[in-house]
Amino acid sequence: MPALRALRRHLPDHEIVLAAPERLAGAAAATGLVDRILGTRAAGREVPASLDWHGPPPEVAVDLHGNGPPSHLLLQRLRPHRLLAYRHDHTPGIPGPLWRPEEHERDRWCRLLRWYGMPADPGDLCIAPPREPSPAPGATVIHPGADAAARQWPAERFAAVAAALRRAGHQVVVTAGAAEGRLGRRVAAGAGLPPDAVLGGTADVPFARLCALVAEARCVVVGDTGLAHLASALRTPSVVLFGPVSPRLWGPPAAGPHRVLWHPEPDGDPLRPGDAHADRPDRRLLRIRVDEVLAAVESLTPGPAGGADGGSGRNG
Repeated sequence: MPALRALRRHLPDHEIVLAAPERLAGAAAATGLVDRILGTRAAGREVPASLDWHGPPPEVAVDLHGNGPPSHLLLQRLRPHRLLAYRHDHTPGIPGPLWRPEEHERDRWCRLLRWYGMPADPGDLCIAPPREPSPAPGATVIHPGADAAARQWPAERFAAVAAALRRAGHQVVVTAGAAEGRLGRRVAAGAGLPPDAVLGGTADVPFARLCALVAEARCVVVGDTGLAHLASALRTPSVVLFGPVSPRLWGPPAAGPHRVLWHPEPDGDPLRPGDAHADRPDRRLLRIRVDEVLAAVESLTPGPAGGADGGSGRNG
């Protein structure tokens, strides 16, 4: 968001095209900063082999993916007039700043643009609440999924949190992405929630509906995954559970209505102590207890459920 906003502000007359998977089209449109999506296809998190670009070469191409040659070369093949990217020894023809592995993602992409003369503020990350009404205004949203098992807290613990919040008077909704229906239903059943408390599962929740749900949520409880960033962008209180990667790299704004839970080893890698894409929950994530999560939720949502202090999470 901050990088796209900086590009739009610096290049107000340009068409901004975001090369990304088609499933992100709704999210891209919600920013109000992207004119169209250029759909990409690649396995997992790999860089696409090619881009389906037609027409004259772009005036500017910006690599917001990483600092490796695959994404640099992908954009070079479009023959842009200018290519903005981080410096790398294997693509010596591209000038740019040095990559800092310890840098937060928001800071990283804003620093890249500033190096090329475009003012960019990493704190400029918020989006406007949607006009669509929430399917569950004032609900506490539990999102148990993640795109890798390493960042997925156990379903039974999410269920225990949801059950305790339900008993405390919270309206609890469980969200599930595409192919996460079984996980969502397991959490809901373990918490004593009805089946219709689960949104999504067979497919992603349509982005406008998901955005409306999060914008009007009392709180979001989520692992280190996309819904946490949506809560940050909408200024909704969130409790975010970290494991293999430090919140210094991917965490919510420190000044926002958010609580980060993380238990790394004192003598381990301070930034990436585990594999973020491993096929089992990271041991640091497993150190987070149910009572910690409940205490964090309570710290963000004091007062009776649905009351003056416990309603919409939207700030301003």
